[in-house]
Amino acid sequence: MINWNQIDSVFLDMDGTLLDLNFDNQFWKKRLPQRYAERHGLDFESALEVLRPRFKELEGQLEWYCLDYWSEQLAVDVPALKRELAELIEVLPYVVDFLSAVKAQKKRLVLVTNAHPKSFELKMEKTKLRHWFDQIVIAHELGLPKENPQFWERLNTMEPFQPERALMVDDSLSVLRSARHAGIHTLAISLHDTQQPARIITEFPAIRDFREIMPDLTN
Repeated sequence: MINWNQIDSVFLDMDGTLLDLNFDNQFWKKRLPQRYAERHGLDFESALEVLRPRFKELEGQLEWYCLDYWSEQLAVDVPALKRELAELIEVLPYVVDFLSAVKAQKKRLVLVTNAHPKSFELKMEKTKLRHWFDQIVIAHELGLPKENPQFWERLNTMEPFQPERALMVDDSLSVLRSARHAGIHTLAISLHDTQQPARIITEFPAIRDFREIMPDLTN
């Protein structure tokens, strides 16, 4: 599926690719609506009816990922609320083995995430994955989300790469479309939430977990 001899730069998403998306799904679909309901005197279903269209409206935009934005808009301390749920932050199976194998092949490992810096720091604190990466790129620092085609141009000024020798692994199909448009090799993660069934993905090459593309350490 991946010819590692033709890849120099490995770009990896964080949530749903390296980390179990169960944490984020539990937070955005349950914990935050519950706290919003308590704060505003609503029942849970009424809170969902208020929040869903607001979330939907900003999908694919940097504000969607911004904890400070939602804290202000919803009158809820979103970073503090995330910490209350931090025990659910987990590394997906075989991720560490994959990172180790890629490093052994002397590939450049780059974490590329839309996550807000406060969310990123919480997850790195919990998972201890930071040391694996040659570079960490947070979309907020570039001013564009990965879904925006211009993101990759800005990324190339910060982390120079040849698109034809770069691989982007992500669970977001909209991000993968953007990367593909930039000429980057793409790979989807189908099992991004361990509490949900794997998705059927036909638009991109897809794997359930990193065992399927583990570099051969004998080469």
